Amino acid sequence: MRYAYAITTALLIGGAASSLVLEHPAYAQSAQNEPGAIASAAPKPGAPMSFADMVARLQPAVVNVSTKQKVQVSTQDNPLMQMFGDQNGGDGQPVTREGQSLGSGFIISPDGYIVTNAHVVNAAARGAKVESITITLANRKEYVARLVGSDTSSDLALLKVDATNLPYVKFGDSTTARVGDWVIAIGNPFGLGGTVTAGIISALHRVTGQGGAYDRFIQTDAAINKGNSGGPMFDLNGNVIGINSQIYSPSEGSVGIGFAIPAEAAKPIIDTMMKGGKIQRGYLGVGRQPVDEDIAASLGLPKDKGELIGRVEPGQAADKAGIKQGDVIIAVNGREVNPDETLSYLIANLAPGSTAKLSVIRDGKPLTIDAIVGTRPSEEELANLVPGGAPNGDGDGAPGAPELRASTDLLGVQVTALTPGIANSLGIQPGSISGVVVTNIDPSSDAAAKSIQRGDIISSVNRVAVSTPGQLAAQINAAKAAGRNTVLLYITRVRQGSLYIAVKLKN
Repeated sequence: MRYAYAITTALLIGGAASSLVLEHPAYAQSAQNEPGAIASAAPKPGAPMSFADMVARLQPAVVNVSTKQKVQVSTQDNPLMQMFGDQNGGDGQPVTREGQSLGSGFIISPDGYIVTNAHVVNAAARGAKVESITITLANRKEYVARLVGSDTSSDLALLKVDATNLPYVKFGDSTTARVGDWVIAIGNPFGLGGTVTAGIISALHRVTGQGGAYDRFIQTDAAINKGNSGGPMFDLNGNVIGINSQIYSPSEGSVGIGFAIPAEAAKPIIDTMMKGGKIQRGYLGVGRQPVDEDIAASLGLPKDKGELIGRVEPGQAADKAGIKQGDVIIAVNGREVNPDETLSYLIANLAPGSTAKLSVIRDGKPLTIDAIVGTRPSEEELANLVPGGAPNGDGDGAPGAPELRASTDLLGVQVTALTPGIANSLGIQPGSISGVVVTNIDPSSDAAAKSIQRGDIISSVNRVAVSTPGQLAAQINAAKAAGRNTVLLYITRVRQGSLYIAVKLKN
C-alpha cells in the first residue's frame, strides 16, 4: 500500500507540475498546499499508529501529587453557623478545617527528585498551612515527599522522596518544537489517576498577559483539566518538552486550550533548585502598558511596538538610569519589545547586575539609555507596589468654587481642581499627586467607553502636566487645533494605581 501511494503521489506531482507550466508560465512559485510538497511534509510512514508502547514506558515515571492542608475558616461567613451556632462548640471564632489539593508530577532522577507546579504544593489560601505532601506512583505505591524548592513566578516546584531505582524521564529540547507536532500529556485529571491525552502543539511562545519572565507557554489542544497541573507534556521521542500548568476554560473543563511551561524555561530553574541555589531575575522598576492603537495614534507611533512607561519607582534601576514617565521603550539589547516579547519578559530574563541597553522614544525623539539591571522582588512584594489608598465616599469630593471647575466638551468630562479637601476625601495624602479630578462624564464620549470614572485624577495631557481645569482645557484645545483627534491622558485611580489612557476627542 505504501508503494502504491508513492506511485500515485509521483503521478500527481508530474501532472500538477505540467499544469502549472501551461497555465502560469510566469510563476515560479507553487502553492503552499501543492500535492508534492504536502506529501513530503506529511507524517512519516514510521509515525506510530498507536501511542500505547510509548505510554507504557513513560507512564511509570508520572505520579500523583496530593497535599493535606490546615485551613482557617471564618464562621461569620457561614449563614448556617450564624443561625444555629457551631455544633462543635465554637463561639464565632475562626475554626480550622482540613483541606487538600491534587495534581500531577514526574520523576526526573532514580533517587526520587520530582517536578510539579508550585500551585499544586503551595498553600491554597491565606492562612492555610501545608501539613504533608504525598506522592503516589502508577503502581499505587506511596511516599511522603519533602519540598526542596518552590518558585511562584515560574509556577515550578521540586520535591524529593527517599527511594532508589525509581523510573524517571528526562527533559527534551522545547526550542525544536513546532506548531503541529504531536504531543502527549499524562496526568491525574480530577484525581482519576493516570490518564493519557494526545493532541498537537497549537501555538508556541503564547503570551497570556500575566507578565514576568515566564509568560511564554506552549499551547496545546491535548485535553488538560484540573489535576493535570504539574504533569509532563511529551514529544514523540518521549522527551519532556513542557509542564502542563494552566487551561483556558469558561466552564473550568477542557475546551482544547491548555498551556505548558516550556522545558527550555523550566530546566534551568529545576537545576538551580537541585543545587540549592537562589533564583534571581532582572528588574527595572517601572509600571508599563502596551502601545495599543489609540495610544499609538496619540503618540504618533506604530501600534504593538514598544511599551509605555506609566510609573518609575524611586531608587530602582530605571530611575537610576534616567527613564522617565511617558517614555516608550521599544527594544532591549537590540531585541524588539512587542506583544510576544514584552518588556517584563526581556528584562526578567537578564541577570541582575548586567547592563540593559534600552532603545527609548521620548517626546517623539529616539535615544539610548544604559540601565544596570536590578533584582526582581517577590510576587508578594510586587503586589504591594500599587500606589494610592482607599477611597472615601463616592469619589466626587467637595463641590468646589465655580472658578475651580470646568467642562471639557471635546473630551467629554467635567473636572475640578484637586484641593486638599478633595484629596482627603479620596483617601490620598494632599500634595502627593498633582492634577484635576473628574466629576462627571458624558456617557456618549470615548472617555466613558474607556471607563474613565468620577474620582479619577488626570495629571497630564500628551505628557504635559496639568494641575488646573484651565490647563486641561488648554491642552485639549491645542491638540484639536493641531489636528490630533486623540489625546493621551495620565490617570490615577485610588488603590488601583496609575496608567495612560488614549481618549478620542468629540467632533
